[in-house]
Amino acid sequence: MSIANYIRDDLAVRLRSGQELPAPLTIDSLAEMYQVSFTPVRTAIAELIDNGLLARTSSRRLIVNPQLPVDGTAGVAIVRPEPPRDPYQEVVGDLVRASLQGKAIYLREEVTADKFDVSRSVIRNIFHRLAGEGILDHIPRRGWRLRAFSQVDLKSYIEMREAIEVKALNLAFPKMETQQLLKMLEANLYPQAPGDSPRIDESLHGYLIGLSGNTYFKDFFDKQGRYYGLLFRWEDSDRGAAVETVRQHREILTHLINRDLKASQEALSYHILDNHPILGRAALPGDEGRDGILSTGAHP
Repeated sequence: MSIANYIRDDLAVRLRSGQELPAPLTIDSLAEMYQVSFTPVRTAIAELIDNGLLARTSSRRLIVNPQLPVDGTAGVAIVRPEPPRDPYQEVVGDLVRASLQGKAIYLREEVTADKFDVSRSVIRNIFHRLAGEGILDHIPRRGWRLRAFSQVDLKSYIEMREAIEVKALNLAFPKMETQQLLKMLEANLYPQAPGDSPRIDESLHGYLIGLSGNTYFKDFFDKQGRYYGLLFRWEDSDRGAAVETVRQHREILTHLINRDLKASQEALSYHILDNHPILGRAALPGDEGRDGILSTGAHP
């Protein structure tokens, strides 16, 4: 299933069951909701209009078709379509888990392509993308080497990150705009239904760094933060960890909106230092002898 078809089918279920949609209903709001570009949203909207679920007013405003009947699904579980398979996310999940075993392994494009049932060119593109994220290194004439996770390195990175972000918060505090903080607060959402995932918005961290005015802060995260940013995003794929991240983001933002600098500092420090329930257990003693799950067992 393509992403456009998934959006079309998911919106159709939401519309027919009377579920709430973003307001105002626009291409922008739907693209934000599904975390995609405008193109698949436009395709999905066009088909939903053709199918009579959506309509446009004389002013071209997008609305739910007022003649659309709503299914009588009260008390009945609503079956939503499964998102389309994303080989990038599947590869990332395997690579992160392999990295967390603490071993630097070599990867073969053809073996990985067979494992995920995709072409070698797709895997090569994914590997190049992950090299940019800092989890893979391309070694001339030897292939791709996975970066090994280290608890010592993680601890050092987190300590530096905490020092820099708290300093950035202090520098940015007088220049913060309440409306921007409220927008970020609203973007961090708890699950709206039992089957839904929480919605995490990480823009607070970039906002603090940018508003601080210190270009060396950004330089640190550009060079050192890519790999750990990837690990943190993977960690948030765990629903419990993601819900806790939303709670902590909302706590920091609420203190900032209330102009409580000390409470904001403490909440930010806690968020950075103590919000890694999965990574904190990685590469423990006993993992050293386990093979990397994408390795062929020998160097190329």
